Amino acid sequence: MTHDGKSYLRFVQLQSNDVQRRHCCFSVHCRRNRRMRIYFFCILMLINNIGHAQHQSSLVDALLFHASFDGSADADLAKGDARIYTAQSLKREDVQAGLHSSAVSLNRTQGRYGGSLSFTKKSDQIVFFKGDGNLPQTMQDFHGTYSFWLRLTPEEDLPPGYVDPLQITDKKWNDASFFVDFTKEVPRKFRLGVFSDYKFWNPQDLKWDDIPDRERPLVTVDKPPFSREKWTYVGITFREFNGENQESVASLYLNGISQGDVRRKQRFTWSKDRLAIMLGINYVGQFDDFAIFDRALTAAEMKQVFQLPKGIKSLR
Repeated sequence: MTHDGKSYLRFVQLQSNDVQRRHCCFSVHCRRNRRMRIYFFCILMLINNIGHAQHQSSLVDALLFHASFDGSADADLAKGDARIYTAQSLKREDVQAGLHSSAVSLNRTQGRYGGSLSFTKKSDQIVFFKGDGNLPQTMQDFHGTYSFWLRLTPEEDLPPGYVDPLQITDKKWNDASFFVDFTKEVPRKFRLGVFSDYKFWNPQDLKWDDIPDRERPLVTVDKPPFSREKWTYVGITFREFNGENQESVASLYLNGISQGDVRRKQRFTWSKDRLAIMLGINYVGQFDDFAIFDRALTAAEMKQVFQLPKGIKSLR
């Protein structure tokens, strides 16, 4: 072989070695990059899981009351009395522990997450939980959250007149009261009512019909998404009640989305002995997974609760 031929072979060999070295370095670099990507992915997943766990822990710490209606009408968790009660009327004078209404039963299989309360007809009888210990305390900076699910087609299922799936008060609907209701007009609107002590919000004792709509402490949803074919999530948050200077805010959520606020100073005074969490007043439909928290959940937390895979039990 000539001198030029040998030189050419050495050149080719050197080029080949260089390519191999570069390929090796490239492979090492790729493996390092891949390891770094996996490392950072694991770190991000860890941070996300820690954040999720912290959120879950925060919600658990705030939970005062929970009735899943899975196997029992009594509450699963209660800081006060866990038993459900039946009264013969809204006056709540003749009261028995347990479900004793022909209009309400425990449906063990068709709830949002298991069982549910099933309201089958309008009735004068009322089912309720006692509020003492199960509701946030009405001190300065009174705040909290109510959370539950409904299933009904309002225009087809509800009887004539106003219907309150939830009403919380020690007196009546317009005196230190929270409620959600369906209006008597068809198509039915859905409303959140937040009424301070009567003399505080209506010092002139005006008739209801004389109070302009814009001055009524209501959030109204003209076309609510309720249907017998699916469950609808209802959430209510309230904060800065009973404060001296702050504006109080109560918000209504449907399926995790805010529907509006009541913004005004609020003053609530409750008698513990009479305080009641009344369910399904004139209501026909299903009611499930009722929870009370001792603080106003954030918008992100309301969406999180709406998306819990097993409802409030997912937190426990």
